[in-house]
Amino acid sequence: QQEKLAEATKVWRAVTAQNPRDAAAFASLGVVLSKQQKYEDAIVAYRKALALNPKLTGIQLNLGLALFKLGKFKAAIAPFRAALAGDPSNMQARTLLGMSYYGAKQFAAAAKYLETAAKADPANIELQQILAQNCLLMKNYPCAIDTFRHILEMNPDSAAIHMLLGEAFDSSDRTLEAISEFQAAARVAP
Repeated sequence: QQEKLAEATKVWRAVTAQNPRDAAAFASLGVVLSKQQKYEDAIVAYRKALALNPKLTGIQLNLGLALFKLGKFKAAIAPFRAALAGDPSNMQARTLLGMSYYGAKQFAAAAKYLETAAKADPANIELQQILAQNCLLMKNYPCAIDTFRHILEMNPDSAAIHMLLGEAFDSSDRTLEAISEFQAAARVAP
């Protein structure tokens, strides 16, 4: 697989060298580089593709994803916003935008996107956990409590979730419920 990807990279580099105004060729080069986890190089290729043709489908999402995978959450926000503007029904772009805001510690902005994504995919425990943590960090305790409870319905033996739910209850001055959750955590993981 890696050999084929390396060969494809050579081919696309040759195509872009011969056709330096071919946005689709730069986009394809970016995809091949991303598949090899060469995200910095992929970002350069995606940006070149967008400079040549800002309307090229899917490139904003790919650019955002490469930035996201490098942990450049703040930089990933603009491409994900553009991808979502181009296709408001794109749940992947919506989810990644929310996660980018979360990673950039912009919790209020993250909430809007994470809530929508979590409602669309209620069985996705990881997404539910990010939403719950985001709510907790925003001090939106009702949201945190509801989301942690939802997670516990799917995974009742999670000591960590019992602890976090206890923290949310404690922060809401619901001491008895907090103690109950801390005790549940201790029973699950003594």
